[in-house]
Amino acid sequence: MENLHLSWKEFKKGKSKKEDVRLFKKDLQKNIFNLHDELTNLNYRHAGYFSFYIKDPKLRHIHKACVKDRVLHHAIFRILYPIFDKMFIFDSYSCRTGKGTHRAIFRLREFFRKASKNNNKTCYVLKCDIKKFFNSIDQDILLNLIENKIKDDNVIWLIKIIIKSFPAGLPLGNITSQLFANIYLNELDQYVKHDLKTKYYIRYCDDLIIISSDKKFLGKSILAINDFLKNKLRLQLHPNKVFIKTLASGIDFLGWVNFYNHRILRKSTRKRMFRKLLINSTPETLNSYFGLIKHGNTYKIRKEIFKIIS
Repeated sequence: MENLHLSWKEFKKGKSKKEDVRLFKKDLQKNIFNLHDELTNLNYRHAGYFSFYIKDPKLRHIHKACVKDRVLHHAIFRILYPIFDKMFIFDSYSCRTGKGTHRAIFRLREFFRKASKNNNKTCYVLKCDIKKFFNSIDQDILLNLIENKIKDDNVIWLIKIIIKSFPAGLPLGNITSQLFANIYLNELDQYVKHDLKTKYYIRYCDDLIIISSDKKFLGKSILAINDFLKNKLRLQLHPNKVFIKTLASGIDFLGWVNFYNHRILRKSTRKRMFRKLLINSTPETLNSYFGLIKHGNTYKIRKEIFKIIS
């Protein structure tokens, strides 16, 4: 019961004005007790999803569960996250406490310096991502990975309900999907680090980067990773999003084009930012974008923003 109440407090942040959240809050104690009762008696059932699209920047199909189910997702996440996070490699940065996009790009720069011996040695960067990642996750493989760590039958019963509430893969929208995705790709992380013995490797969600001075090693790594994904996880690399480039040519990663000693905002990110600022330049929006661009070489961009708002 305590976990459900704490999960409600976490879930409602920033959502208190939404109609479905207000309705749930109106009978909060009753709703929480009913959910607790369903879980205790093992008769909980997950409701369906409301689907919609967002552009972020590419079109994404989001599936939103009802408030009761989303509160439960938070409750599950709160318990499972600290158990599984200890298993993850240091350089997995998506949806983890103390990680995130900014930490990932600063770690990438650190790797650039180490791999290139302070820019005294040519190094190459393999960048790739996984084709239709969330849609392609095999639910049974995922459940098996979780069962290897969690031995409580009631917990597995509940996790299975959450995973099987979606017809295939994982829904973009559940907080549990973020954790489950990391559990799934942790298998790849461990393979890349320990079997391929890759020193400079970073993953953010399904975006992978390996840095090496040995171009042939990177070429072989593509084949090895694709074979592992296919045979162990039933995934595959996106054929149009796999490339090996020199560090000097700039590496497009997490909205920035990253070089050895500087980074510039990706053109599409820059255009999208200015388009939104022309429509909405509230203090909150400006603070959000200034928070983003402070992490790169953006003097000219800041000047352009000040022109818009002056």
